[in-house]
Amino acid sequence: MPWSPVDEESFVIVVTGATGTVGSRIVRGLRERGENVRALVRDTRSVPAEWDEGVQPVAADFADPASLDAALAGADAVYLLVAVHPEMAAHERNVIDAAVRGGGRPRIVLHTAAGIEQRPEGVRFVSAHVSGYEHLLASGLPWTVLAPNGFYQNFLGMAADVREGRLTAPGGTGAVSYVDARDVADAAVAVLTGQGHEGAVHTLTGPAGLTHAEIAGQLGAVVGREVTYRAAEPAAALAGMLGAGWDTWRAEGMVELYGLYAAGHASAVSPDVEKLTGRPARSFAEFAAEHAAVLRGGDAA
Repeated sequence: MPWSPVDEESFVIVVTGATGTVGSRIVRGLRERGENVRALVRDTRSVPAEWDEGVQPVAADFADPASLDAALAGADAVYLLVAVHPEMAAHERNVIDAAVRGGGRPRIVLHTAAGIEQRPEGVRFVSAHVSGYEHLLASGLPWTVLAPNGFYQNFLGMAADVREGRLTAPGGTGAVSYVDARDVADAAVAVLTGQGHEGAVHTLTGPAGLTHAEIAGQLGAVVGREVTYRAAEPAAALAGMLGAGWDTWRAEGMVELYGLYAAGHASAVSPDVEKLTGRPARSFAEFAAEHAAVLRGGDAA
């Protein structure tokens, strides 16, 4: 039976990862549409100032089934987004299990990674999502999957190097159809508040696959100097991440992900952002121009 809200006034949408890059934007977008939001957080004493009475912060721990049971009680839809973590596969399964135990059959919108249907091997982040996806399929709950590619926003963390004229990553020469996290959030809001998405996997990408050399060129145009891309060797990239304080599991996983990029397995472009939001996906050039102040060393946007 197609999903539809029975009582729009009491319809409750649960958002996990509610203070993160995508989750915070989903909460904002849902409230702009007048939706009630139950936002899962680690500590209800510290929540964004912009949250109004339509956002109910609930403390929950992905590793604590009892807290998840309480957080998901009475939910009609759940946006399931977990942080990159050695136990992320278990965290996704735990939320799904809590939804099943609740007995209300909420629709689960699972945030995974582009390419999940191909089940690529050797990338732990994607493998964790595959585990969650397969668990969701077996749960009997109504579901939708949003599978974005890497985010444009990740390049803001490289702004200091960009200002020095360099972009270094172990991405080889492969093109990647990176996407704006705001487009992912807008697509999520459309799915959470719309109908006709049950059983669908929506792949979210930008409008073009770009090599990192091309990205460096577009960044250079914004900062006003030549930016050169250097394809780092995986071992050197791993050493750099570990030296910067990354935990080993996450650093190794990031190198694996860049290996997928280098092999050209993340270059495909999907029309799903426009299909879901009614407007084209933002281009990287648009994103870079909009965040010029950050890239040049000014105040954060």
